Formats: sequence, structure tokens, C-alpha cells
Amino acid sequence: MTSPTDEESPRSGASSAPTCPAPWPHHERIVLGHGGGGRLTAGLVERLFRPILENPTLLTGDDSAIVEVGGRANAASELAISTDAHVVHPLVFPGGDIGRLAICGTVNDLAVVGARPLWITAAFILEEGFPTADLKRIVESMREAADEAGVTVVAGDTKVAERGKVDGLYITTTGVGTIAPGRRARATNIEAGDSVLLSGPLGDHGIAVLAARGELDFQTEIESDVAPLNGLVEAVYEAGVEVHAMRDPTRGGLAAALNELAASSGVSIVLDEEAVPARPAVRAACEMLGFDPLHVANEGKLVAFVPARDEAAALEAMRSNDYGSGACRIGRVEASPAGRVTGETGIGGLRIIDVPSGELLPRIC
Repeated sequence: MTSPTDEESPRSGASSAPTCPAPWPHHERIVLGHGGGGRLTAGLVERLFRPILENPTLLTGDDSAIVEVGGRANAASELAISTDAHVVHPLVFPGGDIGRLAICGTVNDLAVVGARPLWITAAFILEEGFPTADLKRIVESMREAADEAGVTVVAGDTKVAERGKVDGLYITTTGVGTIAPGRRARATNIEAGDSVLLSGPLGDHGIAVLAARGELDFQTEIESDVAPLNGLVEAVYEAGVEVHAMRDPTRGGLAAALNELAASSGVSIVLDEEAVPARPAVRAACEMLGFDPLHVANEGKLVAFVPARDEAAALEAMRSNDYGSGACRIGRVEASPAGRVTGETGIGGLRIIDVPSGELLPRIC
């Protein structure tokens, strides 16, 4: 679940002034936009799931839940737990497939809260008639991604639905990792003065998957960036960087991730839009389709918030890893206006960076 992306749910550090919730569009049935990671998703979580399931752990709004468990001699230790469902179409796309996506997505949700991912469970929902050879290739891809990330798939389940009831294959994963003492990468920890760092160019995954569908009249050689980022995160911690928060900008892109983080910490995030990287082919595709690269999904990038004094060390550490070679500073954190994300344009203007209202690219992850 994601946290609300507007000011309807003030978090720790945010203004305590009363606000009126934004009206929730009247939907008697679920629409595709409810799964897009934008404003509709946030509204569904805030007004349906959260009131029913509310508990302190769920309310943190991080990509993984942090829970304490009793260790030896009653010493408490922390575990991170994350779960995700994968319904990407097509199942195989340039640079990856649903199997690699399932492993990497779960690993990354654990890594960005400072956890060391260790174990994953997987549930497969198969359509009657799905080729077993295709399933074998996808499971082998999962194993390769798990080996790369250093995690083990320790349990699973398989269900088969009648032909036509499932689009080939859906995969649900749950991951568990441990958190070393001193690692407190939480959405609420972002502070005014922090530097905003991005590990590489945006939009590769969303554009690669969209092109693979063949539904629109454009072609591109862009491949998905789907990758496990726990090694990149470890490099940053090993460099002695004080990490305040991290997030992997998947559904809803970087814009959705930053709005969630700004709302949680009650700060203002200001981007230097000319510093935000995207490949020329991605920018060209977005311009043709009317997309903003900030809204396009990624599956192998992270955004990190660190004190300005640690910016150089963090960038050096990120660039030492293959998945962070394009790391750069893209903005800064200010104290106000709370919960606001803005972008400084190349002509000196300032624009509000909001989240998509509905589903920009359905079935993208």
C-alpha cells in the first residue's frame, strides 16, 4: 500500500492546521486507475483499506513494514516485511520478464528501508492452458534474479484458474529482511537541507513495456531497468553515509514517490528539472505520447535523501555500483510549504509536480 499523496493526511512534522479532505471520485467499482500508484490509489488506501486495517505499523507509509521481534536473551531485533503483486503485460519485455520483476521489486522495497533482503515467498496464479515451457523460463529467471540479489525463495503456492479468467500468469511475492542497528531510512526522517539524489535515468521500464505491447505506432531500443538494488544500497551504507530516506519510484514514477515522501515528512522538495536524467529515446517517446518522464514507472532506480555534508560520499558510493553509475543530485529539501513538490524549470520558472490522477500505463508491474 502507498501513503496518501496530498495534504489530506498530515504526518509527523507537517502542519497541524485542519484541512478538508479532497473529494474522492465516486466509484462503485474498481477502475484501472486504482492500481496506478497515483491519486486514485492513494484515495482507495486512505478511505477503504486504512480505516479497516489500521495499525501503527501500517500507518508509517514506507515501502516495507518494520516490525520488532524478540531475539535471544529478550533482545529485540527489527525485520522488514514487504509484499507485492505482479500483473505486467506482456509477461516478457525487453530487459526482463515477470519473474525477474517479481524478485527485484520485492528486494528493492526491502532495501530502501535499510534492510538486507534474505527470504522471499512466491505465489503463482496460472491460467489453464499456459505453456509449461514458458513457466519454466520465468521461474528460471526468478532464480537468476534471486541469486544476483543474494536472496532465497523459501516457500510458494500455485493456483490454476479457468481459461480466460487470468491473463496467463500473475505472481505475488513477500519478502523478509533484517535491519542492522543504526539504519533508520524512513519517510518521516527527511529534513530541510537534505540533498535529493537519483541513481540514474528515469522511465526505461515504463517505455520498454509499453513499446513491447505493440499497441502504439512507435518503436524503441530502450530496455527495462529492472534490477535488484540491495547491493547499491549496501555500498552507500558502507561509505558511512547517513541515509534519511530512500524510495524506488515504481508506479506513478518519481513524481508519486516524492509526493508521498513530502507528505510523510512535512517538508517541501524542490527539483532542478534540468538535472533530472532521462535517455533521449525515453524523452522522445514521452513527448510523442504526452507523458511526463517524472510519471513513468521505473524498476531499477532509487531516490535517496541524505544530509548535504554526505552528498559527495553518497554519489561516489552509488556510482561505484553498476546500477548507480548515472547517479546525480536532482534537488534539495526545504522546510516549507509542507507536503509540496515543485520543479525549477530551465527558464527560471517554478511548477508544481503532482501525481497522476489515474492510470498512466496500466499493467506496468
